Amino acid sequence: MRLRHLSIVVLACALAACGSSDDTAVVPDGARAEQATAAPIAVEGPERRILAFGDSLFAGYGVGREHSYPAKLEAALRKQGINAVVTNAGISGETSGAGAQRLKFTLDAQEEKPDLVMLELGGNDMLRAIPPAATRANFEVMLEELKRREIPVLLMGMRAPPNYGPEYQQEFDAIYGTMARRFGVAIIPFWLEAIYQDPSLFQDDKIHPTTRGIDVLVADTLDEVEAALPKQG
Repeated sequence: MRLRHLSIVVLACALAACGSSDDTAVVPDGARAEQATAAPIAVEGPERRILAFGDSLFAGYGVGREHSYPAKLEAALRKQGINAVVTNAGISGETSGAGAQRLKFTLDAQEEKPDLVMLELGGNDMLRAIPPAATRANFEVMLEELKRREIPVLLMGMRAPPNYGPEYQQEFDAIYGTMARRFGVAIIPFWLEAIYQDPSLFQDDKIHPTTRGIDVLVADTLDEVEAALPKQG
C-alpha cells in the first residue's frame, strides 16, 4: 500500500509541476484576514538571501505566491531570528532543461548574490518520460554554474513512482544523491516525505499541496534549510 500510494502522489506532484503557469490563488477568507492583520516580524542581523529556484511546487500553484512554500519558509526562518529574504523563482511547467537555460539569467537578475540556492526540479522530466541521463546532464549544467559562482546549494530531491518501471525509477532516484556527492552540496533526499501519504494535505485536484500541506513541508524541512545556509563570519 505504501508503494502504491507513493506512486499516485509522486506522479501527482510531477503533474503539479507541469500545471498551468497561472498560480492565482483562491484564498480562504480566514487566510485573508490572517494576512491582513499579521504584523511584520522584526529580526536583526544581516540579510540571508535565499533563491528558491524550481517549478510549481515552489511557485504556489493554487494557493498564490503569498502562501507558497518559499513565502512560508521565509516567515518560519524569520521566526527563528534569521533575517531571511527568500526570492520565489518557481515557474509552473519548468523542466530541468528549461531551468538550465533560465538559471544564469535569474542569477544575473539578483541585486546581490544569494547566500543559498534551493534547487527544486525534475518532476516534469519524469512526467514527460525524459531520459534520466538527460535530466542528470541538466542538473550538472546548473550545479556547475552555481559552483562557478561559489553559491551554496540545497538540492530538493524527488522520487520516481514504481509504475515507471524499476530501471527508470532507479536511474531517476539516483540523480539527486549522485549530484549532491559530486558537487558537495546539501540535499533533502525526498522533500515531500512529510505529506505524500496524507491526501488531506493536497488540494481537491489531489495534485497540489494545500496551505496546510505547505505548512507541514516547511516545518519538516526548516532545519535542513537553516543548516544549508553558510555560517556567518
